[in-house]
Amino acid sequence: PHCHANLVIEAKNIHKSFANKPVLNGLDLELQPASVFALLGPNGAGKTTTFRMCLGLTAPDSGRVQVFGEDMPQQALSIKSRLGVVSQFDSLDPDFTCAENLLVYGRYFGMARADIDARIEPLLAFAALGHKANAKPGELSGGMKRRLSLARSLINDPQLLLLDEPTTGLDPQARRNLWDLIEKLKKRDITIILTTHYMEEAQLLCDRVAIMDGGEIIALDSPNKLIKNLLATGFKKKEVVQQADLEDVFINLTGKALRD
Repeated sequence: PHCHANLVIEAKNIHKSFANKPVLNGLDLELQPASVFALLGPNGAGKTTTFRMCLGLTAPDSGRVQVFGEDMPQQALSIKSRLGVVSQFDSLDPDFTCAENLLVYGRYFGMARADIDARIEPLLAFAALGHKANAKPGELSGGMKRRLSLARSLINDPQLLLLDEPTTGLDPQARRNLWDLIEKLKKRDITIILTTHYMEEAQLLCDRVAIMDGGEIIALDSPNKLIKNLLATGFKKKEVVQQADLEDVFINLTGKALRD
């Protein structure tokens, strides 16, 4: 069956086990273009595996993953030229300046030197690092490094950006700065998937949120709708309140706090 070409990601009935332990259990996922989407779940829910599958790093045991209408991981090479990735672990090269980190990364994509050079300055400016072009990552704060990783992930002008816990370990101010950049990217028609431990982040940035537990998506909707549904079910907090947030939804559905 052919995939809807307008979907950025389509995963159908994905099963995956590691050492006979099922990690994904019939996962279905559809991702519309130009949206921000969060995968939330307690540790061990299958978020990371889902994320890696979208990147072609893990192949499903059964089921089908398509990105831009192409099969992953079979067509990973052509798909990856249209992806950007920011992992939660800093993978910047400490020996290169900020500008050189972007240059080397552009080289991986086989981009022409002139094309890369034309993008470096605007991307560093976008990440508020124009003044740090010749600094090395070791001279940057945690928040600056994360913004540099984001700028670097945009060098190939990706249509899909995968952010793995992009603000973990950042102080509140640095986190806000990164949120601002994600909001700007949203306006540029880039599709973004993020995993996060911060409910507030998902509630603020995302058009849709998938809550995973036990290798399945147990709820999927806009943050506001998920909260409305929760209130409509006569949900009780410690005191009777007429408001709730995404964290309440999450705990109510999974029976777990997000940070196990």
